[in-house]
Amino acid sequence: MTGKYESPLSSRYASEYMLKLFSADTRYRTWRKLWVSLAKAEMELGLPVTAEQVAELEANIDNIDYEYAVSQEKKVRHDVMAHVHAFGKEAPGAAGIIHLGATSCYVTDNADLVIYREALRYLRSELLKVIKNLSGFAEKYKDMPTLGYTHYQPAQLVTVGKRATLWMQDFLSDLEEIDYVIGTMKFLGCRGTTGTEASFVDLFDGDTAKIDEMNRKIAADFGFDKCFDVCGQTYPRKTDSRILNCLSSVAQSCYRMANDIRLLQHDRQVEEPFEKDQIGSSAMAYKRNPMRCERVCSLSRYLMADAANAPMTASVQWLERTLDDSANRRISMPEGFLCADAVLRLCQNVTDGLHVNEKIVERAVREYLPFIATENLMMEAVKHGADRQAVHEIIRRCSMEETAKMKNGESFDLLARLAREKEFGMTKSEMEKLLDPAMYIGRCAEQVEALVKKTAPLLSHVSGESAKIEL
Repeated sequence: MTGKYESPLSSRYASEYMLKLFSADTRYRTWRKLWVSLAKAEMELGLPVTAEQVAELEANIDNIDYEYAVSQEKKVRHDVMAHVHAFGKEAPGAAGIIHLGATSCYVTDNADLVIYREALRYLRSELLKVIKNLSGFAEKYKDMPTLGYTHYQPAQLVTVGKRATLWMQDFLSDLEEIDYVIGTMKFLGCRGTTGTEASFVDLFDGDTAKIDEMNRKIAADFGFDKCFDVCGQTYPRKTDSRILNCLSSVAQSCYRMANDIRLLQHDRQVEEPFEKDQIGSSAMAYKRNPMRCERVCSLSRYLMADAANAPMTASVQWLERTLDDSANRRISMPEGFLCADAVLRLCQNVTDGLHVNEKIVERAVREYLPFIATENLMMEAVKHGADRQAVHEIIRRCSMEETAKMKNGESFDLLARLAREKEFGMTKSEMEKLLDPAMYIGRCAEQVEALVKKTAPLLSHVSGESAKIEL
């Protein structure tokens, strides 16, 4: 416990990996790696930078005097220059060539791109764990009939596994978006104060081929094969919008699944994991609240709202740039990633221990199956010689009578009621032969098998346990 506010995403929800990735330490080390890469490229392309200076910078990447950097920032009121001075203090022989020809966004923006791409890759691996859990769950329950719902009203039967594939398909769509964003990310490079590279035209005496080669070298050092074709001082903020939209899409899928599970838990059909000593309510000791799924929905709402920050920033960049993006991005981008991480870890935990109350599911099926089977019963009655239109009216009238009893809490029996209709022409035992739930699930099992098979190659290398969630 401390006397200062800290984000719940940091203190309660996000993983240690993501917290480390978005730490100040990672950020400033990445800045130093970028300064080393710039100096090395400038040396190789003939600028007055020596191998000894590059080596000295490389040797001090991790040697950061944060107290000195803070004191310098208070003095110069500029975070990047404060760290230029701090780096120069540790590498005095190279102090004079650090940041040569660059502007602040060379380190701030390129570092962000490096960190965001790594964060997306990590989230991709976390998303695959959720998909793998759902794939196994869907396969296990692929042919277990359950009551389907439209408008949250009883509808035709589906299977427990088929329903899980609806969630699974949403996550697969998110995976496609993440892969696209990762695969199309570009590097800013070192482009100058307004993106014209004017400082390097001067440094390289007008040899623009060397400028292009310098940017290729730096980009390659960080695993990027392309730089933006044109830019202002910053990389296009549309990139942030694309990234947060991707994270919002993940949140939408997580919310949908978690909300469905909450509805099913209310009906006692499916339950999220519940620990042996877990307390559901401080007052109502019997309760088993779906707290994990509620947390998924709560955090997902935040993430979907957070994603609105990026388009608002991207739309007001003011020509070559304005600084009103900075404070917003410092909060909205890291918090978006930390939130997505937290939500996916929760979803791993839920899908890894999802429990089906099979007897309750079967009871709901038995209760509604006579109503669901009425079309088949009508066809069979016609085969017995009844008039189709007359039978339709009998079913409609009897169904309304029996559902009225159901809603009034009375006992009801649609088949017995139909059997009393002489014109219907079937006994209750004859009708019961048509009440095998497997007759009413269509291609559910086949659809599950097809999606599981299609997804298997993506999951073949997924390893590691699902996240353990502290209550």
